[in-house]
Amino acid sequence: ARPCGKCEPDVEVEEFGFYEHPEEETEPETHEEGSTATVEVNRYERSEAARQKCLEHYGAQCQVCGLRFEERYGEVGEGFIEVHHEVHLSETDGDVEVDPIENLKPVCPNCHAMLHRESPPLAVDELRERLRMES
Repeated sequence: ARPCGKCEPDVEVEEFGFYEHPEEETEPETHEEGSTATVEVNRYERSEAARQKCLEHYGAQCQVCGLRFEERYGEVGEGFIEVHHEVHLSETDGDVEVDPIENLKPVCPNCHAMLHRESPPLAVDELRERLRMES
């Protein structure tokens, strides 16, 4: 098919004489990434001793969903877990005493992210209950 010449087509005629459909992409869309930016943030110091006491008590098992990385991923997952502060450190006035059993809970990265989806963060028990209700 060729244009009649009376009107201007808004797309080019392809090699085989067919019109391209504007909604069809001929090349994948790309986006630029990788630029650097300098960011200044406050980092709250954490006690490695408190983390260890928490893990000695609870083990490296998510207290929300029950995931044990070692069981799921083998040796590479051994001991891998994050520790969530039930009282968010940014809500305190500097140095605070932390009870590693009451104030800290081991959680997997996905559950940890979900705890922090709300402000203030959800409690571990609250997210665990929400997860049970969804099951």
